[in-house]
Amino acid sequence: MSNRFANRTIAIVDDDPDILQAMEMAFRHEGATTRTASDGLSGLHLVRESRPDLLVLDMMLPRSSGLLVLEKLQEESIELPIIMVTANQGKRHREFALGIGARAYLFKPISLVRLLETALELLPPK
Repeated sequence: MSNRFANRTIAIVDDDPDILQAMEMAFRHEGATTRTASDGLSGLHLVRESRPDLLVLDMMLPRSSGLLVLEKLQEESIELPIIMVTANQGKRHREFALGIGARAYLFKPISLVRLLETALELLPPK
């Protein structure tokens, strides 16, 4: 167990329970507090309420896509590092997501090591 994410809250929004659990366990193993949601509207509410240090956001979600969640966060001036995760290999989606606030864009299947490294790169020092 490491403490690379001690005193950090990571929000994870993904509708695949296995992926959600794997990401949550990886961050917790590194000392993070995690909050999770399995659809876009719940994820948006989660971010508004818990103000996490970082958001891991799936693009394809029920009840509001990850892209719509990104747009809503922009509209509400909620700023935090966001890692968009997706199985969608399209360049247009990647450019759009990065253009509206995602700071990183990772393709599924995701290496948990890569996810944690990316999160560390994006988090400001505490």
